[in-house]
Amino acid sequence: MLNTMGERQRQLLKLLRRSKPGLSVDELSKGLEITRNAVRQHLAALEGSGFVQGGAMRPSGGGRPQQLYVITERGEETFPRQYSWLAQLMVSSIQHEEGAENMGKRLNEIGAGVARQIRSEYPGLRTHKEKVEKLAEVMDQLGYNAKNTTLPGGEPVIEADNCVFHRMAVKDVEICHLDMGLMETFTDSKVEHHECMARGGDVCRFRFKEQDEPKDESR
Repeated sequence: MLNTMGERQRQLLKLLRRSKPGLSVDELSKGLEITRNAVRQHLAALEGSGFVQGGAMRPSGGGRPQQLYVITERGEETFPRQYSWLAQLMVSSIQHEEGAENMGKRLNEIGAGVARQIRSEYPGLRTHKEKVEKLAEVMDQLGYNAKNTTLPGGEPVIEADNCVFHRMAVKDVEICHLDMGLMETFTDSKVEHHECMARGGDVCRFRFKEQDEPKDESR
């Protein structure tokens, strides 16, 4: 698990999770700001534990091809997914009680309810920017490995590369409605899901457009 590794190895795995094709020793050295020899030592330890493996060879413009390294499935599972087991029980119950055709709507409602509970812990949030930034922190704490950024025009974006529902979403993307309900209600936004790991994306990327009429949080 990640808590048994050194900080550099955790950072290295995070870098590899963000690049499905893999990264070379030089790229990892630059990303981690450590020497190439240090990168090789960390890779050897992670390979020995089954968390990393050699990937494709990349042509290097006339020189020797570069070996790329990729994170393994076992490496992916070292990242926390704190409540995916609960979601499996919940989705099974919804399907049984309301039918698969109503699952997306119901999951959205549940996500909105969770958002209202969490928002009540942060009464000082006022601006749209503050809400999106705090949501990124909350999602990161829940295990999404999330960060917030902005597009060139200033539109806020959250990127997450550890979907806590990933295995479920691969089988049925309706599970993403829970995340959407959570994000839209927490930030009073219209959220657009622009990239999805369950559909082959490198990350889950969400764009936030502020709503003209904030949602009633007293419901």
